[in-house]
Amino acid sequence: MDANPALKPKLATPALILSSVAIAAWVVYLVGAAAANAPDNLSLLQTAAIALPAAAAAGAVWLVRGRRRRSWMAGATEKWVHFNDLKRSSGTTAEVTVLSVDALEPTGSWITIKWNRFDHVQPAWIEALPEPIWPGSVLLISPDPAQIRPGAPWPATYYIRGSDSLAWAPQARLGQSPSATPWAAG
Repeated sequence: MDANPALKPKLATPALILSSVAIAAWVVYLVGAAAANAPDNLSLLQTAAIALPAAAAAGAVWLVRGRRRRSWMAGATEKWVHFNDLKRSSGTTAEVTVLSVDALEPTGSWITIKWNRFDHVQPAWIEALPEPIWPGSVLLISPDPAQIRPGAPWPATYYIRGSDSLAWAPQARLGQSPSATPWAAG
């Protein structure tokens, strides 16, 4: 199963932090013990032989997670630059955040969206797109004037044609509008 590209990868987890601290303390103890005692102590050498690969493995996990996060940040920046370029160059657009994907079907998906400008949540049908849609994605769409009209009530279910979906980007941090994200600056 693919990972949700709309969510920022975690760099540190409590388990990784605690295990890294424990391994670092273990290595420091072993270095001190080896300096204080002669390297003739076999159990000390065996423990050191275990500690060094453990420290290397923890370091490799930190390195992989750091690279994955940097790669995600670069991709998010690219998506937001493309998103904002299309927003400026297209006519009337609206930003909607996908809150959940309720049902997948071959021709599209039932999703729950939030209209970012109006803070309105409603179910929607979105036609199948070339890329999968994930919860946490912000979609730039061309709203259908036949469905949304000033002074008229919101439709029970909004229908998003595939051709009306212009771009998507990862959701902004809480409390920020998508155009105020650090990835939007370019």
